[in-house]
Amino acid sequence: MPVQEEAVNLRAYRLPAVASHYAALNYLTSCERLIFQSYIKPGMTVLDLGVGGGRTTPYLSKVASRYVGVDYSEPMVHACRRKFPNLDFRLADASSLSAFRDASFNAVVFSFNGLDSLVPTEKRSRCIQECWRVLRPGGVLVFSSHNPRSILVRADWDGARVRAFARRLVSQRNVCFPLVVTVLTVAKATQAFLSAAMRCMSKIMRRVSKSAFWRGDGELYDSSHGGLMIHCSTPDRVITELAEFNFQLVRFMGDDYPRASNAFLTDWYYYVFSKTNNSSIGRKPCA
Repeated sequence: MPVQEEAVNLRAYRLPAVASHYAALNYLTSCERLIFQSYIKPGMTVLDLGVGGGRTTPYLSKVASRYVGVDYSEPMVHACRRKFPNLDFRLADASSLSAFRDASFNAVVFSFNGLDSLVPTEKRSRCIQECWRVLRPGGVLVFSSHNPRSILVRADWDGARVRAFARRLVSQRNVCFPLVVTVLTVAKATQAFLSAAMRCMSKIMRRVSKSAFWRGDGELYDSSHGGLMIHCSTPDRVITELAEFNFQLVRFMGDDYPRASNAFLTDWYYYVFSKTNNSSIGRKPCA
């Protein structure tokens, strides 16, 4: 079963349509931008794991003295090489980084919950161990991971867009303008709440019956890209897991930043860990 799950994930990321999707992405989330600006300093050597279509490449390669992007999907690597022909991209599995020497990077980044796609657990553990190995003492490991207890959805709507639409219907100087805005706002808010409620019910039905929800750690099915098996962990479980490899927590924050994170609302968390100077730990054997 674990081998099948691993093959399913790799097959999904090798699909040309999936590679094209990731190659078209060209943004950083607010959370990523804050973390990169805070912990990826100019002149650092950076290993960008699960680079996908190069979404994080423009920012990281600009500040790094040496930048290497790695992915285990050939179409993803080809897409990156086409977009950034002067940069170094490698086809490799994140759980086996033998191409890189010990202590060769100041920072390892694994964005977009890429670490969660490494199944079974032993493969995830080998990746963390390899990240520890290639990092210099004091180097940082930056990654994100799904929250298995994310079952609620915020009801969001853009008030500025509502007002803009109202101005297309009636002049802002018209005495009826405030009433039009009110009616449209109520309609949009109702739609947003109903949509959020339906999505909440869907997530509750999918997750509350799973052991990962109650344990705070485990694998869940994700329908993205034709179906993936993903690893999910609550922050306390992630911190405990990384401590076993001699990583020390520096910071974690919800992907919904600048909003406050919530145990049942936040979809995933970003983590920053540092490699401590004790070289006798972090090399535990993986089953």
